[in-house]
Amino acid sequence: MKTLFRGAMVSLVLFVLCGIIYPLAMTGISQVLFNKQANGSQIQYNGKVVGSELLGQNVTDTKFFHGRISAVNYNTYKPEDKAYTGVASGSANLAPSNPALVERVKNDIEEFLKANPTVKKEDIPTDLLTSSGSGLDPDVSPKSAFIQIPAISKATGISTSDLKAIVDKNTEGRFLGIFGEPRVNLLSANIEIKKRLE
Repeated sequence: MKTLFRGAMVSLVLFVLCGIIYPLAMTGISQVLFNKQANGSQIQYNGKVVGSELLGQNVTDTKFFHGRISAVNYNTYKPEDKAYTGVASGSANLAPSNPALVERVKNDIEEFLKANPTVKKEDIPTDLLTSSGSGLDPDVSPKSAFIQIPAISKATGISTSDLKAIVDKNTEGRFLGIFGEPRVNLLSANIEIKKRLE
């Protein structure tokens, strides 16, 4: 009985420490020191949350920057959609030799060239034709943003120089100056465009 009691007490103490005190302490510390990140890095517009800087969105309007291909459609399904599979992340994992991937890329190239008639096929950046591992990537390379500027300028009436300034403002450099690649957060850039259109 003594051993059983001791084991029960150890379990109870560990439960209180690891299951209650530690999570509450970490939640409190994160809310104080990293409030924005702890709450999903939300982006607000006109007092309403419109997204997260960590998650891409399915943009179809020609007035805004378009992001990468998403195998999970950036989770913008509605429950009544026939294709709805629930919230998910991930890629299609198709091999380069897969005919379905070849067909998808071919169709995406045609659509992009139709929407961006001043662009040559060989100038389309790779990240606009490939999906990210998560399917939720919110960023594109600066080249992928710059190449869309003429079409967006035509659709919105915003000058190309103003659109370039928007891209520059929303471009984040390499982490610590050496890790990763420069990237443009499209939600932030698209909000800047929306502000100009109002």
